[in-house]
Amino acid sequence: MRYRGDRGILILTLLFLLLFTGVVLNYYRISEDGAYISAAVNSPYITVNAGDSQGTVYDREMRPLVNCGHEWVCVIVPDGKTDAEAMENAVDKEEFAENYAKGRPFAYRCRESGKDTDRKTYFRIPVRYGENQTAQHVIGYLSEGKGASGIEYAYEKILRSGSVGNTVSYTTDGRGNVLIGEGKRVQRSSNEKTGVVTTLDKEIQAVCESFSREIAKGTVIVSDIGSGDILGLASYPQYSADNIEAALTDGDSPLIDRALYSYSVGSIFKLVTACEALDEGMGGFVYDCKGSIDISGQVFNCHRYDGHGVQDMTEAVANSCNTYFISLSRCLDIPKLRGTAYDMGFGKEIPLCSGITASAGHLPTVEELLVPAELANFSFGQGKLTASPLQINRMTGAIANGGKLYMSRLIKGITADGETVSNEKPKQYTRVMGEIQAKELRDMMISAVYDTEGSNAKPQRVKVGAKTSTAQTGRMDERGEEFCHAWITGFFPADKPRYAVTVLVEDGGYGNDAAAPVFAEIADRVMKIG
Repeated sequence: MRYRGDRGILILTLLFLLLFTGVVLNYYRISEDGAYISAAVNSPYITVNAGDSQGTVYDREMRPLVNCGHEWVCVIVPDGKTDAEAMENAVDKEEFAENYAKGRPFAYRCRESGKDTDRKTYFRIPVRYGENQTAQHVIGYLSEGKGASGIEYAYEKILRSGSVGNTVSYTTDGRGNVLIGEGKRVQRSSNEKTGVVTTLDKEIQAVCESFSREIAKGTVIVSDIGSGDILGLASYPQYSADNIEAALTDGDSPLIDRALYSYSVGSIFKLVTACEALDEGMGGFVYDCKGSIDISGQVFNCHRYDGHGVQDMTEAVANSCNTYFISLSRCLDIPKLRGTAYDMGFGKEIPLCSGITASAGHLPTVEELLVPAELANFSFGQGKLTASPLQINRMTGAIANGGKLYMSRLIKGITADGETVSNEKPKQYTRVMGEIQAKELRDMMISAVYDTEGSNAKPQRVKVGAKTSTAQTGRMDERGEEFCHAWITGFFPADKPRYAVTVLVEDGGYGNDAAAPVFAEIADRVMKIG
């Protein structure tokens, strides 16, 4: 009885093994035929992401500043057979072969597009930043897929709203095997067309960014004097959004947007003192510069130690004579002088968008200016006074356009289709001087370029008006020589101004040596653009 029972168990075991072998062989046959591809277990479908399409940042002509390049990505379902054509098209063949051998659908970068089939789906995926990304300080960068600075941060919801993924979804059977022939669901994101429209001009921005050899640290700004629109803004040193770690450890702090940072101003501020003098009827003020002036026991020197001699206001601006403006300031109404500076934008922040705001700098109080030495320093832009390059550029625009101080504008609006602009921000201005005052100041700035021997601010293509500065910082180098910021701010064309340009070379030395040649080249190149 025991023998018969053992034989029965053996027969049942053999029958079970034969049945199991048949099932396995049938499954293998079906798999080899390509009807089913192993995918995810216990799921009704499987989805593969080919990459994201984020919103675009545009210039004023709707030219993209990001998403300028693209790459091809293919989602493929392996069929158990070698696909030599797909492997040859893959950018990374080794990675392709490794993923293909797993038998599961996957995405890979390919050299070119192809025809979509049941097993292959091609996507054109935008590349967020280029190798030489333009306007990086304005655009900002991402951290863990979210905006961390600049426009990326300020307009996070717009740039990454809705569905940004490009995906393929496949139906699977109860075992998680892809059902070829059951159809696939392809989602192609249209988010790339939506975005933010800036006031930047892509060509002018490129000009501003081309001075890395001339400017180790500093900034270049070009604006439209008739609107306050920022057409170009570059900060040096520049950085790569693909290597933020290097920027964070760089001693020159490339992540700082120096257009928005506050600096000692220097002689550019003489234009404000001159503006107030004109308003108070002191335009005819004449002074004999002897090289120095004593203010309550403190001696202030002019940069020309033997003096400039007798000068009127135009000559004093052209010569950048410190003692002239010190003496002139003592004849002015101090509260009104300080008020004129405030009206012209000093001491006020300039908000461009959330997270991008130019520093207010420091505008001394009336009480501080009642100290004779403080007033003397203030009259030619030294002492406690600081301002951002954007403030200086804005003031220059007001002089150039006849006295209207426009609110600087970086964001034009938003777009849903990459063609039309909505929510456009209006142009705003306040009148800060009369047209006659503004013209007299423009004439002084023109004279400062063309009636000054050795001026490096003269372009070849266009006549300009400009004022340089060599701003003391109070910091000394290892040789005991003082670091000075090199400035120039100006406008062109001189007869019918359109553009205001401000250049700052941080610790660059003399304005005429370091900043003026950059200004002249910008004027020539911008006029060539038209």
